[in-house]
Amino acid sequence: MSYRLRLQRKRWRIRAFRKRRELSPVADRTAQIRPGHILSFTTLRNEKVRLPYFLKYYRQLGIDHFIVVDNGSDDGSREFLADQPDVSLWHSAASYKRSRFGVDWLNWLAWQHGHGHWCLTVDPDEFLVYPFCDTRPIGALTDWLDASSIRSFSAMLLDMYPKGPIDASPYRAGQDPFEIADWFDSGNYAIMKNHRFGNLWIQGGPRARAFFPDRPERAPALNKIPLVKWHRQFTYVSSTHMLLPRGLNAVFDEWGGEKASGVLLHAKFLDTFQHKSAEELKRKQHYANSHEYKAYAQRLKDNPDLWCKWSEKYINWRQLEILGLMSKGNWA
Repeated sequence: MSYRLRLQRKRWRIRAFRKRRELSPVADRTAQIRPGHILSFTTLRNEKVRLPYFLKYYRQLGIDHFIVVDNGSDDGSREFLADQPDVSLWHSAASYKRSRFGVDWLNWLAWQHGHGHWCLTVDPDEFLVYPFCDTRPIGALTDWLDASSIRSFSAMLLDMYPKGPIDASPYRAGQDPFEIADWFDSGNYAIMKNHRFGNLWIQGGPRARAFFPDRPERAPALNKIPLVKWHRQFTYVSSTHMLLPRGLNAVFDEWGGEKASGVLLHAKFLDTFQHKSAEELKRKQHYANSHEYKAYAQRLKDNPDLWCKWSEKYINWRQLEILGLMSKGNWA
């Protein structure tokens, strides 16, 4: 198996090298990157309303530079990002689907600019929460990971939602999305081991129960490994769900207890969701013939309320640890 996985890793790296031709620099400020800088990598399309808070959140967390691929936005996202002094921006009008949903583009940019850096790969609606994040910057986490010889850090995707219909409260640019979407499922998760890649596969939460009630196995995966001490030999395989080499996916259990882990608060379910779903369904650029967005479109006709009597109101990271959704491991 290890030989086949090495061949696959080589194939993905060659593919990323070829896909570099689909990227055009809009604002390349990577000369600003210094040793020890923590980098963020993102692919997006038409996310201007989310970008002010996204950048503010991660700047406050301690991200030093943002590397972004804009996939044909026409809402002003590209112009907004091009004006940001700590953002390096590339544009691509090529197929998101044929770039393996942006993974090829980001693998190439990480190969070019991420080597030797801690790299955080997230979508514009994903917000990393880790142990002690209310008092310690992300650099404290990466320093501890370095000292512990840990190269990758996992974070379960936690779908957040409002109490009441999704479109009841309009979201404004710059607003904290969790002022609106401040509830989550504390349970209702299924976990299995992917023996080929060595990662855990997690499904469930509100998307499984509300959009895939009859086929929960088709619900989106919630396991992520977004934070990695990057090396040119590394490659993401499927979104940030898993990487190669395979050892990077061993992010949960260790001898004597759990490894430290975090959560990605997922601000998908705002009033922008219905328009975004319709747009993505029309584009047909997502996984498995966009079956996820077909399920969204069908359910959104009823303007659903994702809240239920088992919903939990979000407080802080300590609450998530008590619920078993993340762990501080042996980081004290």
